[in-house]
Amino acid sequence: MRVDLFDFDLPEDNIALRPAEPRDAARLLVVDPNGTPMLRDAIVRELPSFLRAGDALVFNDTKVIPAQLEGTRFREGAPGQRISATLHMRTGPAEWKAFAKPGKRIKVGDRIAFGETDARASSTCMFGTLDCVVTDKADGGEVTLVFDLSGPALDEAIASVGHIPLPPYIAAKRPEDDRDRVDYQTIYAREEGAVAAPTAGLHFTPGLFEALDAAGIERHFVTLHVGAGTFLPVKADDTSDHKMHSEIGYVSEDIAARLNAVRARGGRIVCVGTTSLRLIESAASEDGTINAWSGATDIFITPGYRFRAVDILMTNFHLPRSTLFMLVSAFAGFDRMHQAYRHAITTGYRFYSYGDSSLLFRKDP
Repeated sequence: MRVDLFDFDLPEDNIALRPAEPRDAARLLVVDPNGTPMLRDAIVRELPSFLRAGDALVFNDTKVIPAQLEGTRFREGAPGQRISATLHMRTGPAEWKAFAKPGKRIKVGDRIAFGETDARASSTCMFGTLDCVVTDKADGGEVTLVFDLSGPALDEAIASVGHIPLPPYIAAKRPEDDRDRVDYQTIYAREEGAVAAPTAGLHFTPGLFEALDAAGIERHFVTLHVGAGTFLPVKADDTSDHKMHSEIGYVSEDIAARLNAVRARGGRIVCVGTTSLRLIESAASEDGTINAWSGATDIFITPGYRFRAVDILMTNFHLPRSTLFMLVSAFAGFDRMHQAYRHAITTGYRFYSYGDSSLLFRKDP
């Protein structure tokens, strides 16, 4: 499909720079392609009223790490060059793939010292610095970095010198601050490795969890470490020419069995966020059976995709021309999602990571 079919105009005033307080006070647009009315305005804390006892919410429990790194590139015979890198996928105990700027000035073999540097090439992480070497370079500014530290020691160093990688549409308007360390993390985050939050989950509070429990709605957790590729624009003119970046995910045997039991007794699978949906759909067989999963997925969902296991999706409002707007258009219907977004814009819904949410019921095949 043509990428421009997924374009729409979004006023700057609709972009949220801070989350709602409390989190579950955010607005919730309910979109039911098979219902009457198709669109309903609500708030997040009313979520249990739109679900049934026996349904199961699937959350992504990944935890955002401070993966935005600033430093200096060193090369023999050349002056130091300031470099910004966003880690997006770990590929080894000491190795990360990252998006670097300015990417054109980086070469294989360059050393980069992140953190407080004194214009010297270091071989250790001392006094707030973290050093690495560039071992590979791909298109789009993607590089492979091998650090001088490994395992937990590397994790601690990244936490020390890194910053929370706010989405570019927020970072362009204000700097990161201490509030973001809390705001840009779900209350159930526990598996470190994401460089972007599974933002639909940001709306949940202990009180909302209690209300869901009282309504007989199950909660299950999977892990997909969200990469910085989620923010990359689609530069191709046709969806068939776009390449998705891989993300690492896990579905345990126990969770797969529990979710299959929910489906067997007539309950619905409700994914909180496109990340948990993409993982569940990656782990599902053609017949809808959800399997244990461990590995990378680059699943790219566009209109025409036949969903295997997910019945309902809770998700925030997405960028024009983005892979995520393509996904929700596949889930609830192309025309219906354009209609829903027009309604959201004209009635003042807040968009993107810190914005309001939507509850989408899958369009019947």
